Amino acid sequence: MKRREFIKTIGLGVASVGALRASSLFAAKTPQPKGVGMCDWTMGGLADPEIISKAAQAHLSGIQISIGGTPDCIPLRSQKVRQRYLELSKKHNVTIHSVAAGRILNNIPLKSEPQSAVYVIDAIEAAAALGSSNILMAFFGKGDLRKTDNDGKFNDLKDGSFSSYELDQAGVDRVVKALRQIIPRAEDANVIMGLENTLTAKQNLSIIEQVGSPLLQVYYDMGNSTHYGYDVPTEIKLLGKKRICEMHIKDRGTKVFGGKQGEVDMKAVAKALQDIQYEKWMCLETAGGKGKFIEDTRANVAFSKRTFGIV
Repeated sequence: MKRREFIKTIGLGVASVGALRASSLFAAKTPQPKGVGMCDWTMGGLADPEIISKAAQAHLSGIQISIGGTPDCIPLRSQKVRQRYLELSKKHNVTIHSVAAGRILNNIPLKSEPQSAVYVIDAIEAAAALGSSNILMAFFGKGDLRKTDNDGKFNDLKDGSFSSYELDQAGVDRVVKALRQIIPRAEDANVIMGLENTLTAKQNLSIIEQVGSPLLQVYYDMGNSTHYGYDVPTEIKLLGKKRICEMHIKDRGTKVFGGKQGEVDMKAVAKALQDIQYEKWMCLETAGGKGKFIEDTRANVAFSKRTFGIV
């Protein structure tokens, strides 16, 4: 090989190495979800710190925990319980990424029961103590913010080809007033409050605007929103990463992802999340098949990582 050709070859090699390094650096800087967690109620251990070892066995890197299910059983108020969570979280390297006021708010709704504000504050205080970034506030069952007729049915007003249900305006107004009173607690604790409900992204944005704090966001559930007839990819883009505090991975059409096609277009959801540069937690809300929790959850974790680009 002539000297000139040899030098040219070296130059191409150096250029290739430089390109690979640049590509690697670019990939490292590309925003991606933090990891895959799971709700404790899906794991069968509501407000039970010992469930963390089960999360680790299932290859979960995070967990969403409940404050408790009834007024006379709020384990996360206990300093001893909180300390146990922290110990097991460190031992098993499982992050407590969020705290939920779920079942309790579905039965004692924020839209009608004054005492419900206490459970939201419980969640905020627990999240701050456990190093969690946000809380989930549920609005299902008795807490549903959609208006029902005399037969208990919801009025679908349809927004084009997608659903948009009439609001229980009195309930929404009550929630807005309550959240305006609670939000200073969240601001002091630097904990985001996430709305998980049956409403559209537009309706949730209206609630957020009325409350007037960046710490009020949406806890988005791709499975629920698809099931209610909403345009999930468009909603994700409308909310953007600054208005989604966390996301549930769920599909009512299947228990193990990657096989049978369910209701949710996972690829479309993944593309929308990529478009908004989503970089927060993804939280599984499916337990897999009966008696196959570990096996199916490991499969769902692997699928979620592949689909949503989680390293």
